[in-house]
Amino acid sequence: KMLNWVCRWFRDSRAATAVEFALVAVPFTYLLIGIIEMSIMFAASANLAYATNEASRIIRTGQAQQAVGDPEDMFAARLCDGVKILLDCSRLQYEVIAMNDFSDFPTYTTQYDDEGNLVTQGFDPGGSSDVVLIRVGYRYPFMVPIIGNLLSDGHGMSRLLLSTVVMQNEPYDIMEEAGNI
Repeated sequence: KMLNWVCRWFRDSRAATAVEFALVAVPFTYLLIGIIEMSIMFAASANLAYATNEASRIIRTGQAQQAVGDPEDMFAARLCDGVKILLDCSRLQYEVIAMNDFSDFPTYTTQYDDEGNLVTQGFDPGGSSDVVLIRVGYRYPFMVPIIGNLLSDGHGMSRLLLSTVVMQNEPYDIMEEAGNI
């Protein structure tokens, strides 16, 4: 009798779908959450690049250098306006360095502290027609443990997103003189 019951139990397929779903549901849900987290990280990275380009525009055109207030505050405010939807402005790290020429770029390597954060080399927007390097970093925290362990850069469950712009400022002092004529 017991053997018959065991044989019937193995042949019974009424609950097979529920059992199969129970086996697949947890990994599927985790995979779905991981895809969402990675999508948010990539969107944050694209948002950081966009904000860096927008903030660099006020340096390129000379608006920051010729402003009445502090150029760094103006740059930081523009940068924050660009990222505040997805990122926390207080965690942004940036450096603005005036270089002699585009060929100087390799000499200004990115420097990191022990936690993997960007070490700033200061804020110098340069002058008219100067070549300027702008780097903006943001330590993106992961919420899903396995995704965080796989994609982190070795500093907790986070990854440093980095955006770099190298540009030449416009000759805004010449344009200003032409406007006064």
